[in-house]
Amino acid sequence: MSALMQTYARLPVNFTHGEGATLWDEQGRRYIDALSGIAVCSLGHAHPNVTRAITDQAGKLLHTSNLYGIESQEQLGQTLCELSGLDTAFFCNSGAEANEAAIKIARRHGHAKGLASPKIVVFDGAFHGRTLATLTATANPKAKEGFGPLVEGFIRVPYGDAQAVAELAEQHSDIAAVFVEPVQGEGGVRVPPKGYLSDLRKLCNQHDWLLMLDEIQTGIGRTGEWFAFQHEDIAPDVMSLAKALGNGVPVGACLAGSKAAQLLQAGSHGTTFGGNPLACRAALAVIESIQEDQLLGKVQQQSQYMLQHFQHALEQQSGVVDIRACGLMIGIELAHPCAELVAQALHEHQLLINVTAGNTIRLLPPFVMTQEQIDFTVDAVISLTQQFLKAAA
Repeated sequence: MSALMQTYARLPVNFTHGEGATLWDEQGRRYIDALSGIAVCSLGHAHPNVTRAITDQAGKLLHTSNLYGIESQEQLGQTLCELSGLDTAFFCNSGAEANEAAIKIARRHGHAKGLASPKIVVFDGAFHGRTLATLTATANPKAKEGFGPLVEGFIRVPYGDAQAVAELAEQHSDIAAVFVEPVQGEGGVRVPPKGYLSDLRKLCNQHDWLLMLDEIQTGIGRTGEWFAFQHEDIAPDVMSLAKALGNGVPVGACLAGSKAAQLLQAGSHGTTFGGNPLACRAALAVIESIQEDQLLGKVQQQSQYMLQHFQHALEQQSGVVDIRACGLMIGIELAHPCAELVAQALHEHQLLINVTAGNTIRLLPPFVMTQEQIDFTVDAVISLTQQFLKAAA
C-alpha cells in the first residue's frame, strides 16, 4: 500500500527524465508531452537556460525569508510589472495562493469603500484553486463535496455574458470585484466572445469594482501574448500568475495596478517561501528565454497550424461539438464523456494529453515543440478522436 494520500488517480507510468517536449519512462520508452505538466513546462523539460539558473542559484543561496531584501525578487517584480503595465507584485508558491492574495485584496478594497460584507463576482465553469476560499470561487460541485461550510462572499453568473454582470449592479450594492479567467482552462478551454474583458473593464470602472484576472493558466505566453488580457486594449486591477512562471519550479505571483497596489501593507499578508532566490532566478530565466527565442510569435503560428488541421479533420464529424483555441490552449469538445482517451493516448501513442470538463480533449503543448512533434500530436489526436466517435456512434 502506498504511503501517499490517494488524492490522484495516477496513470501507471513513472518518468525519469525529459528534454524539450520529450519524456522517457523507467523502461526507456519515449513519450511526447502535449500537456506541459498542465501548462507549466512551456519551455519543455530540462531547458538549458532554466537549468543553468537553478544550478547556479542552488550553489549560492536558496532561502533567507522575506524579512530581508532579495535581489532576484526585486528584478522579477520589476520585469513582470514592465511586461504587464501593473505596479506591484507579491510572490508566493502556487496559483491557489496567488488567488488567495487577490481575494484578500478584493475584500480590502470593499472594506475601504465601507462595505461590511464585500462580494466578489465569479463565473460558471470557473476554476481558481482548492483552498477553502478559492474552492468557493470555483464552480465544480464535485470538487466541493465534503468540504463545507465554505467561505461566503461570492456571487456566480454565466461566463462570457457581460450583461449578466451588469444586471448584478442593480441587485447588489456590496460588490467589490469581478474575478474571471480570460480563458477557462479547467472549464473546458472556454474562450469568451471578443470584447468580453473590455465590457467587464467598463463595468468595473463604472461601479468602482476591481477587475481581477486569473491568468494562472493563460499567463506567461500561453495565448500568444505575455498575458491574455493583452489581446484586448485593457488592463486589470489585479492579476494572478503561477504555472508557467517557473517552468516547474513552484512560484506564483499576484500583481496589482494603481487602484489596488497599496491595499496590502506590512503585516496584512505574507509567506515563508514565496519569492525565494531559487524560484525567482528560475522565473527570470523563463522570461528571458521566451524573449530571446521570440516564442510568443511561435505560439501563435503553432496554434493556427494545429487548429486548422483539427478543424479540417474533425469539424464536420458527428459527435464533435466544438473545436476551440486561444494560443496553445486547444480544446476539442465531444458530445460524450471521453476521459478514457487520456490513458489510450498514453498507451497506444505514447502521447500525454488531458480531458477536462468531462468531454473536452485539452492540449497545452510546450512552446518548443518541433514541427515533427506537432504533426505527430495532431495525427494522434485526430486518430484517437475518430476511433472514439466511431465506437460511440
